[in-house]
Amino acid sequence: MSQSTPVLQVIDLKKELRVGEVRVQALRGVSFSVARGEFMGVIGPSGSGKSTLLGLIGGLDTPTEGRVLIDGVDITCMSERQLTRIRNEKIGFVFQFFNLIPTLTAQENVALPMQFALRRRANPTQRAKELLTLFGLGDRLHHRPSQLSGGQQQRVAIARALANEPALLLGDEPTGNLDSESSAVVMQALREVRERMGTTVILVTHSMDIAAQLDRVVTLVDGQVVSDGDPRLQAEQAFLKGKRATQNLPSIRG
Repeated sequence: MSQSTPVLQVIDLKKELRVGEVRVQALRGVSFSVARGEFMGVIGPSGSGKSTLLGLIGGLDTPTEGRVLIDGVDITCMSERQLTRIRNEKIGFVFQFFNLIPTLTAQENVALPMQFALRRRANPTQRAKELLTLFGLGDRLHHRPSQLSGGQQQRVAIARALANEPALLLGDEPTGNLDSESSAVVMQALREVRERMGTTVILVTHSMDIAAQLDRVVTLVDGQVVSDGDPRLQAEQAFLKGKRATQNLPSIRG
């Protein structure tokens, strides 16, 4: 696969949902491309379509219209069997609530996806150990999730998502259930993923503090892309807009 080929192409993506008797346009023609090794965020208010978009990119749902290409391959017309293989080989998922198997150790949780891989690239136990050591958990290999802190559990979840060397790592609010210190550790782990492995990382987040640490941010409002670019510039624009709004408020001093 050429390095110039985007790892992800989202083309005019639309998704209609039915809520009772009402049809809701969750996505209204979303398009963008993501280069290899980018560390990108998707932000926007609640209900803007962020998680819907991530589910479509990850092959967890199908769009009403539009296409999703991963490594140049259109996944939107694939069968469930084909999608299962794509998710196993090309996509890693990290969620807000970790989703670790409580009866398995950290090492066993990370090794598990490799047990189901059609093309096993490494010894599962050894690769799990290497990944956990990379994320500072080499002394927690045999601990179960209940014996780990939230930040440690999320690092185990990241290691598990990377077990089969996916081209794309998708995170749905991966720091949303963590305190600020644990969030910082998880963000550092994700930077390690990009820098050491060249993995493309896409995060959905509500936090501008998190978004400001990324290379690029796509902002969704009402299912449409309203901005796409440097998160620091977007944060500055949001600050200036808020400052202007404050200056226009009537004085409360007597």
